[in-house]
Amino acid sequence: MKNDDNKIIITVTGIDKVGIVSAVSACLAEHSVNIEDIKQTIMQDNFVMIMLCDIKKIKVSFKEFKENLLELAKKLKMEIWVQKKELFDKMHTI
Repeated sequence: MKNDDNKIIITVTGIDKVGIVSAVSACLAEHSVNIEDIKQTIMQDNFVMIMLCDIKKIKVSFKEFKENLLELAKKLKMEIWVQKKELFDKMHTI
């Protein structure tokens, strides 16, 4: 198994407000997902965050995990994308 098999990229975007990082981090912790790297910035009142995470110890299926993050996105009124790192890398090497 390649090391990247358990890696995912999570992208969060939307209007900046208090509690975004906290809410996303709490959801990841609930699922035993480890944050390995995180970058965030504010671009003209828009919050942008990219996270590299490890799902080796995830407690649910990847599909269920993604669905939980999409529910969180609705609550936060944000956009959240989740991709396997391997797919993300292939998309960005063309």
